[in-house]
Amino acid sequence: MLEKLQLHVPSETSERDATWMMAALDEADLAAAEGEVPVGCVIVGVGGIELGRGRNGREMLADPTAHAEIMAIRAAAARLGSWRLEGTTAYVTLEPCAMCAGALVLARVDRVVFGCADPKAGAIATMFGIGLDPRLNHRFSVSGGVRAADCAQRLQVFFAALRDRTARDKGDG
Repeated sequence: MLEKLQLHVPSETSERDATWMMAALDEADLAAAEGEVPVGCVIVGVGGIELGRGRNGREMLADPTAHAEIMAIRAAAARLGSWRLEGTTAYVTLEPCAMCAGALVLARVDRVVFGCADPKAGAIATMFGIGLDPRLNHRFSVSGGVRAADCAQRLQVFFAALRDRTARDKGDG
């Protein structure tokens, strides 16, 4: 599906994209430390100004919409005093889901850079083309695979630990 949607998969990651993805990974690490799925997002404005950060907070906030992208969009909108995030780039460690991809469209983000693809819920390149579909009133450009191994590694470690805890809990029962 990547070819069909004309997703830009960088053969050589730009230094700027790699640096901002590290900032998103810092947010993912904070989420993991809080017991949340380690996904982070940073929204950057014109001139490389950080406008907002977010990380998963669904468990802590008991809020199904508390995904990293939503939290970062809210922070950026508050900082700008506007829901229109035109001229911005969202750096997110995991390909956004349908809700988050839709929110990025509605916020008028210009570009989305993600780390690793999400084979179960990815809605930009893997399962859907939200943000790329010409029928939408706003579209964004996309780059995928930036620091993909680092992003995937955080998720793999988190879910392996979760499976181990679940197995131990069942063994104690």
